[in-house]
Amino acid sequence: MAYKTILAVMDTADNARKLGDFTVALANEFSSHVIGLHMETFAAVPLVAPMEMPDPATIQAVQEVAHQETTDVGRIFDQKMSVEGVSHEWRSFVSSVGYASSSAVQSARCTDIVIARQANSSVLSDSRSDLDNFLYESGRPVLLVPATLTQPKPIKRVLIAWNGSREATRAAFDALPFLIAAESVEIFSVGSEDSETQSRALAGAELASTLARHGVNVTVSSQEKTHGVSAQKAIEKQLSDHSIDLLVMGAYGHSRWWEMMFGGVTRTLLDSMTALTLLSR
Repeated sequence: MAYKTILAVMDTADNARKLGDFTVALANEFSSHVIGLHMETFAAVPLVAPMEMPDPATIQAVQEVAHQETTDVGRIFDQKMSVEGVSHEWRSFVSSVGYASSSAVQSARCTDIVIARQANSSVLSDSRSDLDNFLYESGRPVLLVPATLTQPKPIKRVLIAWNGSREATRAAFDALPFLIAAESVEIFSVGSEDSETQSRALAGAELASTLARHGVNVTVSSQEKTHGVSAQKAIEKQLSDHSIDLLVMGAYGHSRWWEMMFGGVTRTLLDSMTALTLLSR
């Protein structure tokens, strides 16, 4: 099992440069074909009184800037993939809704995994908002590269954040190629209770047995809920203490990307993450 078709989200020239090395590393590991995707959005031009007619020269100038970015990103992507000898293709679309368009979503849904880079900004632009929704609606596992990571490294230690949910289950099995190749995989649960999806005593144990049959070197651990320590803080500490290379978890309930992390953790915590994160829903 491997990720044979990868979709790399090249939303800006800066992200295209920084995501390139991670995409190449992933493609080389699984002998993958890479699709580079960029959405060129029609810019909104405010209407001007008294005629309330957009100025054609302004529209043209704004669109030329957007098209130049498309050209720059495509060149960066093609040059990186060609130099590294990676099988690849380039797709760019022009749409009034950006990454929320059906062209972008359908491109993602016909791939094995989507790779994207976290925005290094506390302010979410309109284009980043579109991208967040696109990633959430793709229906494919998404490998998110934190802005703090500048160079790819081997994925040796993996942490699965486990709560027995449908989303966590999807994430665990979507990550199988990484899990099989890793040196160690830990299934970690926080404050497990008896429920319809799992028993407190066996939290993660049955998943571990299934993964072990795939040849995964897997262990199970859990932590009780304590006052003042949330599940997300416990997971963050586990990532740091065990030098985790990849976090695997379900994406829950919200369309905004930073709200998806740990079922609603703040963007501040997401910005502090240092591990690659694979999410599924």
